Amino acid sequence: MSDMKLVGLCGSLRAESSNRKLMFEAARLFAPDAFTELDLRFPLFDEDSQNADGIPAAVQQAADQIAGADAVLVVTPEYNKGISGVLKNALDWISRTEGTPWQDKPVALLSAAAGRAGGERAQNMARLCLTPFRPRLVAGPEMMLAQSRSQFGDDGRLIDARGQGLLQSLMEELRTEVGRMRD
Repeated sequence: MSDMKLVGLCGSLRAESSNRKLMFEAARLFAPDAFTELDLRFPLFDEDSQNADGIPAAVQQAADQIAGADAVLVVTPEYNKGISGVLKNALDWISRTEGTPWQDKPVALLSAAAGRAGGERAQNMARLCLTPFRPRLVAGPEMMLAQSRSQFGDDGRLIDARGQGLLQSLMEELRTEVGRMRD
């Protein structure tokens, strides 16, 4: 497939976040022609603010990038047994934009966490939060990277062979879904 555009939303803002590393590793394996990480540093969602000032430019830009992409990565840490406030806020804001940027968009969910479950609860919550937008969520394999701080080399690449295999399979499934949408 040619001209593949992939965008990524990372629910962690830290530069050295395991989730950010996982997102970039997924993008590398997906091998798009273009990859864009969306900047989720949006103001806190407030309907009064939206009514007074409209949709912030950064939010509209993110919605437009999702709409223009062939596929989306949603990568979430697990904070207090759920998705991060950053990711939830971004989903809330983007849902307020005109049109339906997520509808029928192939989406892969990924999570990385310090614990043994690898962000399973956060990923389940992210799935619930995305469902109303009607994306084409890739069912699996589920990529939940446990004990993530020790899973990446100095170059930022995933060193865990099992994790690499799962991530590769998930990216192949995402590419297959993009192919279905293009047919």
